[in-house]
Amino acid sequence: MSESQPKPQGATANAKLPPTVIEILEQEEHEDKTLFRWAIGIAIVLHVIFFVVHWPSFAGTGGTVKQQKTKIFVVKQVRFKQPPKQQLQHIPKPKMVMVPIPDPTPDQPEPVRQEQPEEDINYVPDTSMVLGVPQAPPPPQTGPIRFVEGGNVTEPVKISAPPPKYPEAARQARMQGVVVLECVIGKNGRVKSVKVLRGMPLGLTESAVAAVKKWKFKPSTLNGKPVAVIYILTVRFTLQ
Repeated sequence: MSESQPKPQGATANAKLPPTVIEILEQEEHEDKTLFRWAIGIAIVLHVIFFVVHWPSFAGTGGTVKQQKTKIFVVKQVRFKQPPKQQLQHIPKPKMVMVPIPDPTPDQPEPVRQEQPEEDINYVPDTSMVLGVPQAPPPPQTGPIRFVEGGNVTEPVKISAPPPKYPEAARQARMQGVVVLECVIGKNGRVKSVKVLRGMPLGLTESAVAAVKKWKFKPSTLNGKPVAVIYILTVRFTLQ
């Protein structure tokens, strides 16, 4: 049997070690420089090609840029001529020819007409005549007249006016105020009818109406004669 020979100690030293960080950075920097050089070369080549292509245009114009002229369009306004006015045709009116009527009796003499004198008539207007229908006199006043201050009707004067009774419920509630009544005062000075214009609660309105019906007045007069009038009375309730 053959014995295995031992490996030399320098064999592990000859094996390849992984690259270090510095070597990696140097390799990347070398690749970047190579790419940069390629980019510069390609750019120079493209510029040379562009210059060669456009060189005739620059050489022909002497290095000046040709300016394009802007086209200007002029629009003329079209004016329409007005049509000539048509003259109205004048149609002549037909001439009327007077044709004499032959005399049926040429042998007989023409009658002579005598002018009659105008009659002189002296016209005297009749003032007794009445034209139209005369207005009827106003109907006599039958109902009561509403009293208005400053009118022709005199104001009724209070002669007897007993005060109204104060209801106990209104007194305990300390209720105070005014009841407004529209009354018809007859020719004899008595109150005929009462209409409540503004009342109050707790029996004050009823007490005011009952009291006013007992009041007596000196009647109003129109042209010196007594008349019935519509008169506004106020009854005040005040706690003393």
